[in-house]
Amino acid sequence: MRTINLGLSGLPVPVIAVGCMRINKIGREEAAAFVKTALELGACFFDHADVYGDGACEEIFAGAAGMNPAVREKILLQTKCGIRRGVAFDFSKDHILQAVNGSLKRLRTEYLDVLLLHRPDALMEPEEVAEAFGILHASGKVRHFGVSNQNPAQIQLLRKFVKQPLAANQLQLSITNANMISQGLHVNMLDDRAVNRDGSVLDFCRLNDITIQPWSPFQYGFFDGVFLGDKKFPALNAAIDKIAQKYSVSNTTIAMAWLLRHPARFQPVTGTMNKDRLRDCVKAADITLSKEEWYEIYLAAGNILP
Repeated sequence: MRTINLGLSGLPVPVIAVGCMRINKIGREEAAAFVKTALELGACFFDHADVYGDGACEEIFAGAAGMNPAVREKILLQTKCGIRRGVAFDFSKDHILQAVNGSLKRLRTEYLDVLLLHRPDALMEPEEVAEAFGILHASGKVRHFGVSNQNPAQIQLLRKFVKQPLAANQLQLSITNANMISQGLHVNMLDDRAVNRDGSVLDFCRLNDITIQPWSPFQYGFFDGVFLGDKKFPALNAAIDKIAQKYSVSNTTIAMAWLLRHPARFQPVTGTMNKDRLRDCVKAADITLSKEEWYEIYLAAGNILP
């Protein structure tokens, strides 16, 4: 699979990341077959979080991958920390260090390629985050860092104290959840789509070489369901199906290709545990939609142009 550089980290990563949030929903043999398929496809970047399955997803993945030094050399591991069940969010130095140590143990590895802060913490003290990142980087436990669901001002606050580059920002983005794109098209307009809800995070990340990792690339709403094949989106599915037929691929491939067509060079995070759907996602790396096709899909989703 083709690769991009993850922000300013210098780390080449596949353009498709494999999300492991649901790996605890399948059997261990099925999980092992899924990880094997991902690696055969070149999808060697696996996204985790300590909160997924309360840690079980990281453990299951390590078992499914048959983690050992030889396997570890072939994969890239990203996990997230900062969400605490029953508390909310915690970006304190002690919690970050404790969370990383827990993830390393569950993933059976001595280091993480990437660590993301999982959503913002209203009580964040950036000096503590910087101290934690410094310890983790100096010890070799974490090689690169990033955030998720953070706006430009929050990232700037972190960057004032954190010495390591913030390579990625994981944000919800799909054809039907494209506010970060839409508000940029409706500049100086009075309609609802002109409301800047995220501080122009898309442009900010592009200007600062921060890779956006779209999560839930096939979902509408907030985990309300998948728009592909859903009767709520007849025009969208008709447009996607027509273009999919032209390229002789599935609707999944075209929906993923829509994200990859954007010049921001996104790294979408899949959520499927189905080997065939993962194959369809990976095929998108070899398809470049035309501008006409991209806008046709965008408009079919109910988005409008000013």
